Amino acid sequence: MSPHRTASARVVLLAGPSGSGKSSLAARAGLPVLRLDDFYKEGDDPTLPLVAGSSDIDWDSVLSWDADAAVAAILQLCRTGRTTVPVYSIATSSVVDTETLDIGRTQLFVAEGIFAADVIARCEELGVLADALCLRGRPSTTFRRRLLRDLREGRKSVAFLLRRGWRLMRAERGIVGRQTVLGAYPCAKAEALGRIANAAAGSTRPRKAEPAETPGPRGTTDSANSGR
Repeated sequence: MSPHRTASARVVLLAGPSGSGKSSLAARAGLPVLRLDDFYKEGDDPTLPLVAGSSDIDWDSVLSWDADAAVAAILQLCRTGRTTVPVYSIATSSVVDTETLDIGRTQLFVAEGIFAADVIARCEELGVLADALCLRGRPSTTFRRRLLRDLREGRKSVAFLLRRGWRLMRAERGIVGRQTVLGAYPCAKAEALGRIANAAAGSTRPRKAEPAETPGPRGTTDSANSGR
């Protein structure tokens, strides 16, 4: 346990579609950040799901992610202020290292990733949830930002990124709707930063907003959770 820790920390879960700006907003918040995308399963895991009618791995399905390991890391950070986390390479679909995340004296941190909304209920039950947010914007803007980022970082082949990008752009409203139903508050970046600041000041989480979007069919929304 950190020698300076006197009470349990809490977490702000930051969700949203792939390319919505979660990582950059988390950095602007000025708090420690846990990258939930580092808890993806590795490419040789036999439980990885496929995109329907395709041989592509569905990295946008929550089944491609280790929720139990992510929640364990969140809980350990809240209780002790320190945890060991994997360092995941999206380009190679593998864990390439581990690192220690230490939040020191801080009593609040951000856990951001495309599947953050899927652990809202568990974090609430554990008594560690400060707030849960879903960044939302224009699907065309999100598509462009995501594609430029993924090409720049060489995350996957160009053909794969284009197939995935078009699929996610069509599904984006359903993604936001599903994450809202799971308990995330849908908002733009300025409002998200304000809510994070309120949580840091000790404010209680506001009541959950009514869903802003109507989620698509279960099969669509399960594979529409992307921020990878």
